[in-house]
Amino acid sequence: MSQCSFCKKNYDIPRGLTYVLDNGEILYFCSSKCRKNHNLGRRPEKVNWIKKKDKKEAVEEKKE
Repeated sequence: MSQCSFCKKNYDIPRGLTYVLDNGEILYFCSSKCRKNHNLGRRPEKVNWIKKKDKKEAVEEKKE
């Protein structure tokens, strides 16, 4: 399962886009919305449509 480089959402492989940069870095995007926002130089922390995990959810996820 890949994780989006912009919104950090997990998604299945047949979906989304995979970019390979000249320096060998690989970027995964779950949608064109994430790809376009990344290309525009926007920060994921400042975009309102990305669901942010609170500390309680992050701790529960690590335990599993």
